[in-house]
Amino acid sequence: MGRTNDSVLREFVLTGLSAHPELQTVFFVLVLCMYLMILLGNGVLISVIICDSHLHTPMYFFLCNLSFLDICYTSSSVPLILDSFLTVRKRVSFSGCMVQMFLSFAMGATECILLGMMALDRYVAICYPLRYPVTMRKSAYVSMAAGSWAAGIVDSVVQTSLAMQLPFCADNVINHFVCEILAILKLACADISINVISMAGSNLIVLVIPLLVISISYIFIVATILRIPSTEGKRKAFSTCSAHLTVVIVFFVTIFFMYAKPKSKSSGGTDNQDIIEALISLLYGVMTPMLNPLIYSLRNKDVKIAVRNMLGRKNFSDGI
Repeated sequence: MGRTNDSVLREFVLTGLSAHPELQTVFFVLVLCMYLMILLGNGVLISVIICDSHLHTPMYFFLCNLSFLDICYTSSSVPLILDSFLTVRKRVSFSGCMVQMFLSFAMGATECILLGMMALDRYVAICYPLRYPVTMRKSAYVSMAAGSWAAGIVDSVVQTSLAMQLPFCADNVINHFVCEILAILKLACADISINVISMAGSNLIVLVIPLLVISISYIFIVATILRIPSTEGKRKAFSTCSAHLTVVIVFFVTIFFMYAKPKSKSSGGTDNQDIIEALISLLYGVMTPMLNPLIYSLRNKDVKIAVRNMLGRKNFSDGI
């Protein structure tokens, strides 16, 4: 594989499902419907939290950030994915590819850290309820959310900058729907050891540490709930964190399923494996943001009441 004749690579080609045109229409409709549900579900959740003063608490502030993150994350990649379904070989400029990769990586990293912050919030609320109003005052939870955003953006800046400095080979074809960083690193014509080490450090910071924080927090949460004497008290305490725990399980199980799969060693199955990995990544990118508002609305009494109140006010105003 040789270097490009030009000193600077000008564009990438996204293959998507070009090898399987019979699936493109099906996936276009499927992804479009899921994307519209993401925009609607998370948009409604954000509106409800902003409009209902009873939801102006740290937990719902974090949830509002999570919903906004999901909208930003999917909007950074889904339009490109939909366009690739309508084009045989989607061409993306180098700069456009880097911007899309930066946004997707930043939103994904921020969400990992934010889920850890939400676990800390639930830990303080259940294990130290009397200290909760003081510990989780506005300056504290706003700083926690801002820190999550800052860490995700800085991490993405580092990874994107390192990728942009790599020389790329004549083969500029990405076997993916979007400019995914691991797929791009495969095209480099230089040693990517620094990138691999940097990615390992990134995984430690935005994946392993938040997961440890979540795990330790829920160990103490469960221990505290089990010490509550009444069944009703246990049920009420667990209901305040069950939605977050469900989102965490869906989010991290999907991530580890994506990156812990055994690699095919046969050269003949490489292309099919790339397509399968891309499809799994695609479903991860839209499935989790679509499920989050459903999980929080179905498993959270306060959100359900707020949604009914908002719909009731809307129906009343329409009837006047």
